[in-house]
Amino acid sequence: MNYKYFMKKVVQSLITIMIVLTLTFILFRVMPGDPTAMFVKSGIDPSVAEKVKEDYGLNLPIYQQYFVYLKNMFRGDFGDSFSFRKPVMKVIGDRLPNTIILALCAQTLAIGFGIIFGMMAAANRGKKIDVGLLGFSLFIYAIPAFWFGMVLIVIFGVKLDLVPLFGMMTPGLRNVTKLVYIKDVAKHLILPVFTLGLAIFGSYVMIMRSSLLDVFTEDYINTARAKGFDRRYIIRKHALPNAMLPMVTVIATSIGFIVSGAIQTETVFTWPGIGTLMLKALVARDYPLLQGSFIITSFAVVTANFLADIVYMYIDPRIKYE
Repeated sequence: MNYKYFMKKVVQSLITIMIVLTLTFILFRVMPGDPTAMFVKSGIDPSVAEKVKEDYGLNLPIYQQYFVYLKNMFRGDFGDSFSFRKPVMKVIGDRLPNTIILALCAQTLAIGFGIIFGMMAAANRGKKIDVGLLGFSLFIYAIPAFWFGMVLIVIFGVKLDLVPLFGMMTPGLRNVTKLVYIKDVAKHLILPVFTLGLAIFGSYVMIMRSSLLDVFTEDYINTARAKGFDRRYIIRKHALPNAMLPMVTVIATSIGFIVSGAIQTETVFTWPGIGTLMLKALVARDYPLLQGSFIITSFAVVTANFLADIVYMYIDPRIKYE
C-alpha cells in the first residue's frame, strides 16, 4: 500500500469533516425561530426560557458556543435532544440500525440487478433489449421515491392486502420467538426495500451500461475477440472487472448518501429510522439532534469515499498514486 497516499486521503477526510462540523454549527444557528419555543408556552414566565437557554449553553456568545460544540464533538458528546430529553447518541443509536437494515437490503437489490441489467444492455447495444432496459431505467430514475412508495402501498397493501402498510413490526407483537420477530420485520421490509432499491436501481443500470460500452472499445477487448474467446467469457473476465471501477465510486457515494436519502421512503412507510428522526428533529427545531444526524450522515459519506479510493488501489493495479 502507498502509505503516503493513504495519509494524504486521511488528512483530506479530516479536513472535510472539520468543514462539515463548522457548516453544520453555522447552519442551525442562522435558522429562523427560537429552539426554546417548544419548551415555553404563551403566558409562562420568560425566566423559564432563559433557564432553558442557560442549561443548553445557548446564552453564551456564538464563538464560545462554537468552541464548546467542537470540544463536545471530539469527545463524542452530541449533547441532549431537546425533544426526546435524552443524549443525542442514544436517540440516534436506537434508530440507526433500522436505517442500516433498510439501506443495505435496498443497496443489495439495486446493485445486483443494476449490474446484471447494465451488462445485458451493453452486450446488446442498439437492440430491443437495450432500448427497453435503458428506457425502463430512465423511467424508474425519474420517478420520485415517495410517489412510487404510495403507489405500491395502494396496490400491494390496500388492494391486494399482501404486505403491511406501515411500521417496522406489527403493533402489539410481544413475547414472540426470534424467528417470528425476524419474519414480521422482513414482511414490513418488502415495500420500503423495493421502493428505495428501485429509486437507485436506474442509475446503476445506466452507469454500468456506459462503463461497459467504454471498455468494449479498448484494445485488449479486441485482442480477446481475435483470440476467439466466447463473448460471455470476455465480458466476465476482461470487461466486467474494468467496468466496475466507476461503479465502485458510485456505490460508495450512494451508500453514504442513502442514510439521509431514505427520508422520503421512511416517511411514507413510517419506518423508524434516521430519516424520520431527522424530519421530527427539523419540525421541533431540535438543534442537537439535527446536528448529530447531519454529522453522522456526513461522516458516512466521507468514509465511503475514502474507502472507495483505497479499494481502487487494489482492484486496479494500473493506477499509480503520487
